[in-house]
Amino acid sequence: MEPTTVLTDIMVTVVCFYAFWKLRKHSRQDKVYKFTQVFFLMLGLAAFFGAFFGHGLIHILTAKFWKLPGWYTSMFAVAFLERASISHANQFLPKKLGKFLLGLNVVELASLCIIVAITVQFKYVEIHSAYGFLVVVFLCHSFSYFKSRDKGSLIFLLNNLTLFAVVFIYNHPVIIHTFFNHRDLAHLVMCLSCWLIYKGTINLGKSDG
Repeated sequence: MEPTTVLTDIMVTVVCFYAFWKLRKHSRQDKVYKFTQVFFLMLGLAAFFGAFFGHGLIHILTAKFWKLPGWYTSMFAVAFLERASISHANQFLPKKLGKFLLGLNVVELASLCIIVAITVQFKYVEIHSAYGFLVVVFLCHSFSYFKSRDKGSLIFLLNNLTLFAVVFIYNHPVIIHTFFNHRDLAHLVMCLSCWLIYKGTINLGKSDG
């Protein structure tokens, strides 16, 4: 029913799976890479589920619970990127604070998953994403950058511009064409965001000079 949105969702999946594949050799040695690799796997699956359950077959799968597979996998994706960011910042954080943040990561994910199951409302998925990206990931990489001028962390911080663009596009819809709406444009910006997260990850630990 929404062919272009299915296509742009699949494009997000392709970018995520490519990044997942490229990070495989690093993930054996570093838990930051391992967590980020799981992020890409989960987000790629979320986009794939969203393509068909949320858009392509929306006229057949009318029950709200069909949206849950995509919602939950996206929430797990964000949680794993939070863990990757906390783990990277751990080298600069007090040991107890690092452990607290990793524990909070689990509690926050579990709590919001329960709320989503009870309410079946997407706004709680959005709240989880906003908290994960704009609070945890942003603050961890801000701290890492100002402590070490980490090139990868700088790319993560610049990626927030694309995330704000996605939020703006979703909340102030500009319909370019009947077959290319605000969701399609947001998915293309998400592809750029995923690419920046990949580039940021492979540059972690390098100085920006």
